[in-house]
Amino acid sequence: MFENRNYRSKSNREGLVSFKITVKETDLHIQASSDLSRIAQNKVLELRGFVENYTTIHPEFVTSFTPLEPVIPIIPQIVRDMIEAGKKAGVGPMAAVAGAIAERTGEELLKYSSEVIVENGGDIFFKINSPMVFTIFAGKSPLSMKIGARISPRKSDADSSIKKIISEKNATINRLITYSGMALCTSSGTVGHSISFGKADAATVISQSCAVADAAATAIGNMVKQDSDIEKAIEAGKCIEGVEGIIIIKGKRLGAWGDLELVRVS
Repeated sequence: MFENRNYRSKSNREGLVSFKITVKETDLHIQASSDLSRIAQNKVLELRGFVENYTTIHPEFVTSFTPLEPVIPIIPQIVRDMIEAGKKAGVGPMAAVAGAIAERTGEELLKYSSEVIVENGGDIFFKINSPMVFTIFAGKSPLSMKIGARISPRKSDADSSIKKIISEKNATINRLITYSGMALCTSSGTVGHSISFGKADAATVISQSCAVADAAATAIGNMVKQDSDIEKAIEAGKCIEGVEGIIIIKGKRLGAWGDLELVRVS
């Protein structure tokens, strides 16, 4: 999303190792417990291969700005992720490509690291074990890099059943609690080269699905032509399945909704 990625130097999480993976247009900034570059690069190559091969039989997959259906019955999971996210948000599947690659890469790295953060041009998949503040880059807006979202880790769906079993045996369960991956994705009509039909400086979406967050951020950003559009864009975004939080910045104005805590960043 951003030609100048200096913001990455301010996003490093203490205790994690940072490394970069670049494959054609895919440019990932990754943080994990160790340098997992080789594993990450192999996964990105695999994911891009799935998408590129699918586009050879369905060229409209790349160009469509509206939702599509699969053209063959059996498709790679990343392609299905993109198609389903596009349908939920009412946009083309490529609006979800950066988020889908970040998420599937991050899930692979979680086999080797308990915490992972994968950023792909403003689209972030993360699995963290303690709260973290994500600062929002909004181009020339005076609010850019001044506002952040503090996000606490979400407990995984398995936690409730684990707690029930363990509590029945009167054992300590804190150390067994696990957390699920989350996503924070940002679309901009004033920054970067990604296609947007709006003029939002930043339209940020929080979701448990990075593909959905990416597609929804695009859809919401498309609705913001001026700051008076913020409220209606948030109302529309709330109706997208899977969206848990929204932040929109346009000039000096900001609107927010959902399961998030806004913080001022010094």
